[in-house]
Amino acid sequence: MVVLLAGLLVFPGFGQDDDIFGIERKLKSRTRKSESELGNVFRNMIGSIAFELGTGSGFHANTLNFGSLEPKEYPITSVITESVTDIGSEDTLMFRGGNFTFPFHVGVRLNLFDLLEVGGGYGREWGSMNALRVQDYRFNFDSDRFMFDRLYGTVGLVLYDAGKRRSFLNYRYRKYSGANHYMQSERRLRMQQDYPWRFLLDGEFGRLFLRQSFDHRLESSLPYYAAGLRIEREFSEYTKMFVRPGIMVREFGYNPGLESLEMQALRQQVFTVQAGVAVRLPATKRCKVSGCGVVMKHMHNGVEYRGSSIWHMQNRKVGQW
Repeated sequence: MVVLLAGLLVFPGFGQDDDIFGIERKLKSRTRKSESELGNVFRNMIGSIAFELGTGSGFHANTLNFGSLEPKEYPITSVITESVTDIGSEDTLMFRGGNFTFPFHVGVRLNLFDLLEVGGGYGREWGSMNALRVQDYRFNFDSDRFMFDRLYGTVGLVLYDAGKRRSFLNYRYRKYSGANHYMQSERRLRMQQDYPWRFLLDGEFGRLFLRQSFDHRLESSLPYYAAGLRIEREFSEYTKMFVRPGIMVREFGYNPGLESLEMQALRQQVFTVQAGVAVRLPATKRCKVSGCGVVMKHMHNGVEYRGSSIWHMQNRKVGQW
């Protein structure tokens, strides 16, 4: 304990210069963003909000565990015989099939202390659908095209980012004495380097709307669930690009007719890769002081301003101009 206290007194900046998880930065702003208290709180709040736009492609794999007391009521055909009377009421057939889909979405996300991200949005999906197959049987649908809309919410856990990288570097260099100026200089230099990458474990849940279904007997009443790995790359403090490979699971009900009490369950797994861009709302106002040509973040009367647009790095280093 004595050694620890002595180390903190001798090297007070070690371990204190970096707000690893961003909690201190969010709860208590180190610099004012506005001259009024209300404006300062508002500016800090909107600085955690980002809007995004994304698209991609995917493959949906479908399974239908078919079993019915009246199999003739279903659009099942055979490539060998003209009738399917050999399918009995006690038979169970696992139909399978798949095709491609193309999703698109717009959304909003809220950053919570660089630990979690919550948000939501609205998406649309266009795709193709083939007949499901098992042996020589085919389960046919009305159309080979569909268009679904989805309303979703999302929760993301930050796995690794610039703050966690600094924490890892502190842990890695802990074995070197504070008197080892070479290694401590190397530590500080590496911690000050820009690290634009961010990795999140992303979860999604929502509701599907069948705008243009591939079959009029299809129903969607259950929510869907999805998970993926979100990889982000920052281009400035306010703009970034992301790639998100993931999997979505959703279920449909197939009712053969109005008088039937049967409901066949169609399970769909969608494997997607999406890419997009996100823009975070700037918490710091653009400097409009006449004659001020500073392009980096600076202060006027105790209020922080940015000197560049949101599309550029604010505190640029050598080689970034």
